[in-house]
Amino acid sequence: MLSSPNSDHNSNKRQLLRRALYLQGGSIAWNIIEGILAIAAGCGARSVVLIGFGVDSLIETASAGIVGHRLWEEFIGKVDKNVEGLEKRAAKVSGALLLLLAVYITIDSILQLTGVIQKAEGSVLGIAVAGIALMLMPALAQAKLKIAERIGSKALKVDAMESVCCAWLSLATLLGLILNATLSWWWADPVAGLVIVPLLVREALEGLTSKECCCSCSKVADTPANL
Repeated sequence: MLSSPNSDHNSNKRQLLRRALYLQGGSIAWNIIEGILAIAAGCGARSVVLIGFGVDSLIETASAGIVGHRLWEEFIGKVDKNVEGLEKRAAKVSGALLLLLAVYITIDSILQLTGVIQKAEGSVLGIAVAGIALMLMPALAQAKLKIAERIGSKALKVDAMESVCCAWLSLATLLGLILNATLSWWWADPVAGLVIVPLLVREALEGLTSKECCCSCSKVADTPANL
């Protein structure tokens, strides 16, 4: 018996949703590992940019979890009317936390540059974490965007854009750490912290206003790894 076009469409969509769930699970797992390692390395090296990078990763994990829940509900065929409201509330909380993080990084960076607090040291672990993130995030964003377009998921598309934002944060963090470790340019760490502040603020505002990510262009071609 021949299968109907509608049946084939539903089967294909379920396969895409399953792939999206795998990607989301991998993203959440990596963000948790990335956040913990970056914060630990940042505290050890007194690196404000590493601490900021790590906290941002953990904040993004919460919103990624909401998107994963939304995809799972669709995968099992259950419609939860509260998911969209929960997603918006989570975005607003994340936005507020990111604004506080931006304020902390700004103050700490200025205090380091003016010599009020101790200068940052080099961190091999931090360089490794930021380097892996810089290679991983663009690939994840590209995979998520492709699936988001095929299943028409705005939530997954927004999450993919957050991965693009993370790639840019990784680049700024990595440059600051390498300059500090190789050339002893201690000021590169707080300067890199100040560089990522505008990205954090734009990411925060998008969460507070429930708009799509605008911290970079909506094409994966605009990620650091593809420039």
